[in-house]
Amino acid sequence: METISTNTLLIALVALVITSAFFSAAETSLISLNRYRLRHLVRAKHPGAMRAARLLEKPDRFIGFILLGNNFANTAASVIATLLSQRYFDDFGLAIATGLLTFVLLVFSEVTPKTLAALRPERVAFPAAYVIEPILRVVYYPLVWPTGVIANGLLRVFGVSVKRQPGQMITHEELRTILSEAGALIPGRGQEMLTAVLDLDNASVNDIMVPQTEIVGIDLDDDLDVIIHKLSTAEHTRLPVYHADINNVLGMLHVRHAVPLLAKTELTKESLTTLLRDPYFVPEGTPLNTQLVNFQRAKWRIGLVVDEYGDVTGLVTLEDILEEIVGEFTTDPAAHIKDVYPQEDGTFLVDGGATLRDLNKQMLWELPTDGPKTLNGLIVEYLEDIPVPGTSMRLGNYIIEIVQTQGKLVKIARLKLHPGPSSIA
Repeated sequence: METISTNTLLIALVALVITSAFFSAAETSLISLNRYRLRHLVRAKHPGAMRAARLLEKPDRFIGFILLGNNFANTAASVIATLLSQRYFDDFGLAIATGLLTFVLLVFSEVTPKTLAALRPERVAFPAAYVIEPILRVVYYPLVWPTGVIANGLLRVFGVSVKRQPGQMITHEELRTILSEAGALIPGRGQEMLTAVLDLDNASVNDIMVPQTEIVGIDLDDDLDVIIHKLSTAEHTRLPVYHADINNVLGMLHVRHAVPLLAKTELTKESLTTLLRDPYFVPEGTPLNTQLVNFQRAKWRIGLVVDEYGDVTGLVTLEDILEEIVGEFTTDPAAHIKDVYPQEDGTFLVDGGATLRDLNKQMLWELPTDGPKTLNGLIVEYLEDIPVPGTSMRLGNYIIEIVQTQGKLVKIARLKLHPGPSSIA
C-alpha cells in the first residue's frame, strides 16, 4: 500500500463511493417498482422491464448480490480512506477517516441515491438491471449462493420458513385505493364506474329490484279492454303476464310483439299467450355481479326474483344492474320520480318504498342496510308492529315520524337528523 500513489488511492476511493451509490440506488429502485406497471411493461416487451422482472422473481439472489457488492465497496473505501488520512494526519488519521467517510457514504452513497431511486424507480432500475443481471450470473455460485445457504440455515434454526411465498393477491379495498389515487391517469367518471363495478359484490338483486307490490304486468283475468289499455299505455317494453296473481306467472311479453295485433284489432287473450316467452327466475339474494353474468349467459334482460318458497318478491332487469355502474340512463318517466322531498323546516318527506341503499347513496345518510331493504321494512322491523300515522321513533341519528300509511305499508315518513341514542316515542 505504501507504494501506491495518493492520486491512485483517491481515484479508487471515488470509484468505490460511486459503486456503493450504484448498489444502494439499484436496491431501492428495484424494490420500489410498481409491480402492476412492471407487468404491463413486460407484456409490452420492454427490455429493461423484462430484466428487472427476472431479478425480482428471485429477490433473495439480487439482494444478496447487492449487499455483497455494497458492503465490499464500503469496507474497501474505509480501508483506503484510513490510509489516506494517516498519510496526511498521522495518528489522528483513523478518527478523521471514520468521521469523514461516514459523512460521505451517508450523503453520497445512501441518502442521495436512494432518494433518487425512490422518486424515479424505473429510470434507475431498468438501466441497473442491464448491469446487475449478467454480473449476477457470473458471481452467483462462487459468492452469492454460499452466503444465501448460510443465511437460510440460520433462519431455519430460528424456525423461519425460507420457502418462497406466492405473490399476494390485491383485495377489493386495495384496488379501490389504487383507483382513488390514480388521479389524472383515470378520469373521474371512469373512477366512479370502476368503483361501482367493485361495489357489485356488496349488493344483491334485493337491493335494486322492483318490489312485488309495484310490478306492472298483464292480468289475463282482466277484461280484454283493460288489457288493451295497459298495452297501449305501457311505460315498459317487457311485462309479466299472469293469472290473478304474479305468483301465477305464465311468461314475459315484449310489448313490441303485440303491436301488430293491436293495430289490426286482432288481439285476444289466446293470441296474447302465444307471444309469451318462458319467465326467467332469479333466486333471492343473488349478488349483482353474479346476476350480470347470468343475464349474459341466458340472453335475458329481465327476471322475476323468487324466495325460498318460490314466491315472487320482485323484478330485476339488466338495465337496473347497468345503472349501478354507469348511473341513470333510462328514459322511463317513472324512473325520474324522486322518493325524497325536502321541506322548509329542514326535514325530509320520504316514500316508504324507497330503498335504504338508494337513500344512503343519494342523501349521504347512514341508515342500516343489513336487514330490510326499504324504509317501510326498516320501520316495521324496528317497531315490530304496523305503525299508525303520528308514531315517531329515533333510530341512531334519525328521528322518523309516520306521516301516511296505506294498508299494511308505511306510505310516507318524515325524517329529521337528530344525534342521540335510539328510542321510540
